[in-house]
Amino acid sequence: MTFAFRVEHSLPTGARAGLFTTPHGTVPTPCFMPVGTRGSVKGVHPDELRALGTRMLLANAYHLALRPGGTRVRELGGLHRFMGWDGPILTDSGGYQIFSLGDVTEIDEDGATLRSIVDGSPVRFTPESVMQLERDLGADVIMALDHCPSDPEARADVERATERTHRWLERCVNDWRAAGGTDTGQALFGIVQGGAFADLRAASVDAVCSHDLPGYAIGGVSVGEDRAAMQRAVAAAAPLLPADRPRYLMGVGTPLDFFEAVRAGIDLFDCVTPTRHGRNHQAFTLEGRINLRNARHERDPAPLEEGCDCPACRRFSRAYLRHLCQSGEMLAGILLTQHNLRFFHRCMEELRTAIAADRLDELRPTYERAQQRVPSG
Repeated sequence: MTFAFRVEHSLPTGARAGLFTTPHGTVPTPCFMPVGTRGSVKGVHPDELRALGTRMLLANAYHLALRPGGTRVRELGGLHRFMGWDGPILTDSGGYQIFSLGDVTEIDEDGATLRSIVDGSPVRFTPESVMQLERDLGADVIMALDHCPSDPEARADVERATERTHRWLERCVNDWRAAGGTDTGQALFGIVQGGAFADLRAASVDAVCSHDLPGYAIGGVSVGEDRAAMQRAVAAAAPLLPADRPRYLMGVGTPLDFFEAVRAGIDLFDCVTPTRHGRNHQAFTLEGRINLRNARHERDPAPLEEGCDCPACRRFSRAYLRHLCQSGEMLAGILLTQHNLRFFHRCMEELRTAIAADRLDELRPTYERAQQRVPSG
């Protein structure tokens, strides 16, 4: 079978450690997927990604549709060959851009018309055109087009967006199956919406899971709501999703977000946090988040984090990294990005080990501390 998911260990809270098999390799879960928006994780070579512990990547369908275009990627052998990554890839559908570019987006029953961030020209996304785009890109996992509501607390708007997501999903499923379904080497994941409302989340799980897809995602979180609201959305949806399929929480997160979502039964994550923070000269550690521009690091000979095996920590001091940041050297962002990615992968490895040993809750204080910002003084 091309795609398979097996739970190896589970806990009463819903947490589980598993294996997700794809045409380009098997992914141990829980797993964090670095974001390669335009077919590249900024500043990091694919071989370096692999060495840091990356098993699966995310690429952005909207941005790749603008440049170089899905047809061009297909002509050049698909996204794996195009970006030089031989592991599994997931492509999103553009649904997040419909949300994030809402002020320049028009939504109707058939689809959405966005504006190109390259030249301002209109970009039309429908369920069928997105399925074709993702076929052209050739990722292992493809996401259905969804409508993420702009305010997860506005019930009427959430209801409309969630119902539209279900109608769009049916069209995506029909198109995907007509093209061959998983026989094409692509697994379609449906997206559960419902905002901050438990009853809408439960109803969305029923609607999305009725299509019997290879995997499912929880969307519409990490869109400006507080952590408690995000936790409620995950708690309402995750336990209702099929236990024998991977569960993907879109656009999350941070160390404590990971802990809480994994505890609730989530398997896959993506977020720009580690790479964006690295480029902004911030590093995640088990003692908290460090700003390398702070003067306190000017004479510090210690590594970013004792015991970390990333290239930055194995070789360089905080003082040197601060020097790179202050000097505007591109190596600063590269090394800090590598450290943050390794830190996020280490978190997932640690969570997986703790699940197998039934010691998950012992990690909560560590992840709460890692969530905090280290004072500058």
